[in-house]
Amino acid sequence: MEGIGLVLEGGGMRGIYTAGVLDYFLEQNIEIPYVIGVSAGACMGSSYISKQQGRNKRVNTEFLQHPEYISFKNLIRNKQLFGMDLIFDTIPNELDPFDFESFYKADQKFIIGTTDCISGEPKYFEKDQILESVDMLNVIRASSSLPLMAPVVEYNEHVLMDGGISDPIPLLKSEADGNRKNIVILTRNAGYRKKPSRGNWYLQKKYKDYPGLVEAVFKRYEVYNKQLDYIEEQEKAGNILVIRPLQKLKVGRIERNKARLLDLYKEGYENAKQLEQQIKEFLTYEKTTC
Repeated sequence: MEGIGLVLEGGGMRGIYTAGVLDYFLEQNIEIPYVIGVSAGACMGSSYISKQQGRNKRVNTEFLQHPEYISFKNLIRNKQLFGMDLIFDTIPNELDPFDFESFYKADQKFIIGTTDCISGEPKYFEKDQILESVDMLNVIRASSSLPLMAPVVEYNEHVLMDGGISDPIPLLKSEADGNRKNIVILTRNAGYRKKPSRGNWYLQKKYKDYPGLVEAVFKRYEVYNKQLDYIEEQEKAGNILVIRPLQKLKVGRIERNKARLLDLYKEGYENAKQLEQQIKEFLTYEKTTC
């Protein structure tokens, strides 16, 4: 399966759809050699690499009532809507341990996309270049840190935030790294397009020291919509296989309804199951040239 990539979109709590897809992949021993994810996609992808089937489902549903998981009190007191210390420290190290040994032993390449706050450009980090578990959690945390909802994250002299700002669906990065075929997991329905963000005056005030970040946020809808256009083109050409929610989404970015989250997880699992033959054919089919 050389030259094949797995591209994982973010989307906050909508990422539990991706968790369902990846759990089916693990169940069927479908191991893609190259995985790249941003934000929630990076979180889901990490447990796929460590082969911890069911872990993403637990983390995204079993801690919903924890006072530090999602809380507007967190936002007021700690300037973060999601309890980042809980999610990227207490849970992986204590409450639902992340298997770092299996993660680092995996032969698969794993890329985490972030946004450099100074330049506003994507900054990518590879698994094999981050040898300390605390640093790995910090980079995934950076990839998941949304403006206005979480603090910036510093790592190796970089100031970083959510990877979905500058490169929401990193298909082009996967292609640039040599993957001529890709499976792309999206967390939005077909036909979705993003609109310009609002409240830009406050964003400019809040991040006055990071004009690159502000500009990237302003342009995000254009970048995202162009990426979706490209994905549709490549899907029609047969170069990529897209897996996305088919039912109308009822789960929001900061969803706390456990039943809705479980339904979306099940949809991801079932969608992957229904596409099993198509997925396996896509992974093995070699196009010939005349």
